[in-house]
Amino acid sequence: MFQSATSTALPPHRIETTQPVIRIPDSRARREEQLPFTVRVVRNEEDLLKAVQIRHSAYARHMPVFAEKLRTPESADSADDVTVLLAESKLDGSPLGTARLQTNRYRPLSMEESVVLPPWIQGKSLADIRRLGIVQGTIGRLVKMILIKACFQFCERNDVDWAVIAARPPLDRSYEQLMFEDILPGETFIPLPRAANVPHRVMAFEIESGEARWTRAKHPLLDFFCNTDHPDIDVSQVQDIGVGHRHSLAGDWLGAPSR
Repeated sequence: MFQSATSTALPPHRIETTQPVIRIPDSRARREEQLPFTVRVVRNEEDLLKAVQIRHSAYARHMPVFAEKLRTPESADSADDVTVLLAESKLDGSPLGTARLQTNRYRPLSMEESVVLPPWIQGKSLADIRRLGIVQGTIGRLVKMILIKACFQFCERNDVDWAVIAARPPLDRSYEQLMFEDILPGETFIPLPRAANVPHRVMAFEIESGEARWTRAKHPLLDFFCNTDHPDIDVSQVQDIGVGHRHSLAGDWLGAPSR
């Protein structure tokens, strides 16, 4: 829009106009979006059993034999360096999705029992995203992306440098589209004992540079991840399962100040 102004107090031959003002819509303007479900940190045994329920059903669709081992909580679920996320329906509280994160704050990632990390990522603060499971259908796709966003929030708030995943084909392509990169060169797939020795592609996402890289790439999910507030994501709750679990997490994805 152009704006101009004419001063009527001056003689006609001294009419002055302002310079045109071009108003460009701010493509980075933040907005808030409500969800039909919530995502939060598992706080107690009841929460964990909900996460286990959806985890088992999700794995049963693709790895039915291995899924039998996931009918009950795993020992890793109650480790001090592990956080379990749960997506729940606002309508009836039913579980819609889950993910588990382990940091290398206290010990190496469990992934490192099978993978030798290259020098460029050794010594960095890492978070391994595992056991991502969602319900089927359209809502499941949204739940997956919101869970990934919650994982990024977790990483940003806990000063994690890189989010790490191990994905079997064809799921690895979805992480590639999010601009995760191969830790091992050449899209290498390696058998993982923790996942029934099924070959997985090990990939990582640098948290600090995420927004800048998505911006340069004009990524279609830039606004979803970086310019949209989802108040239904709450990773600030303290866990109360077993020993430890004293994580205090809050804030927006990429750019929220640490407290």
